[in-house]
Amino acid sequence: FGFMGGPGETQLESDRRQLQDRIKLLEERLDKVRRIRGQQKGRRDGVPFQVVALVGYTNAGKSTLFNALTGAGVFAKNLLFATLDTTVRKIELPHGREVMLSDTVGFVSDLPTDLIAAFRATLEEVLEANVILHVRDVANPDHAAQATDVLKVLGELGVDPETTPIIEVWNKVDLLPPASEHGAPPLATISAMGKVAATVPVSAVTGQGLDTLLDTIEKVLGGQARTYRVMVPHTEGADLGWLYGHAEIIGREEPSDEGQVYEVRVEPRHNAAFSQRFAGRIEGAERH
Repeated sequence: FGFMGGPGETQLESDRRQLQDRIKLLEERLDKVRRIRGQQKGRRDGVPFQVVALVGYTNAGKSTLFNALTGAGVFAKNLLFATLDTTVRKIELPHGREVMLSDTVGFVSDLPTDLIAAFRATLEEVLEANVILHVRDVANPDHAAQATDVLKVLGELGVDPETTPIIEVWNKVDLLPPASEHGAPPLATISAMGKVAATVPVSAVTGQGLDTLLDTIEKVLGGQARTYRVMVPHTEGADLGWLYGHAEIIGREEPSDEGQVYEVRVEPRHNAAFSQRFAGRIEGAERH
């Protein structure tokens, strides 16, 4: 730390003081993260994009995966709390759908009591997510125990895999040992933890499996949304603005004297408002 203790200070007292200084610094940074996150959330609330949140044990490779999927230069290093704030970028899925990808702070076990509440406050981003990517470092011998710790914190935050699908991303497969002549391939010995929508082996460093991951995200998100055909009269410009602001326009018919029929994809969080606003003008709904 670049300084010495005062006269008569024991090594234990010096270590304790330095640790307290470190905790205070982290608390200040976490408080700043919470404020920034609140501002970012306010700006995103009116945006119709779905949110995909990356979670995982610290050093699982979340930020490296985030960089690989978005091309962003997020700091990625083998350090505790290397990513303290949530970083959000827009990405495009294979069939053109755009979503917001959110990176979060890495999970750890046995946090100091003073840091637990502040640490979890930075993870509230996952409560806004439509899909969670649980990134696991499958090359780490302790990956099963780490995954258990992550699921425990998610449960304490209120995340329910029945309503928020979880995709397990088995990262760092490039570091797995080769299969022995008579033994099972390393991936065959790995199993999903808890209820998951899918598992996808990847390497964020080499790019292996990333196309499959994007396809999987799109399929899981597609299972949540519904498509509707709705008539919008020419005189109802506000209704058309609402559709462009809260839904995805995927088709439209030729306009008539009465108005124009739009085919729209509506996410679950906007279904109630959509049904109320366009009551009597919705022609049908199906999964899409």
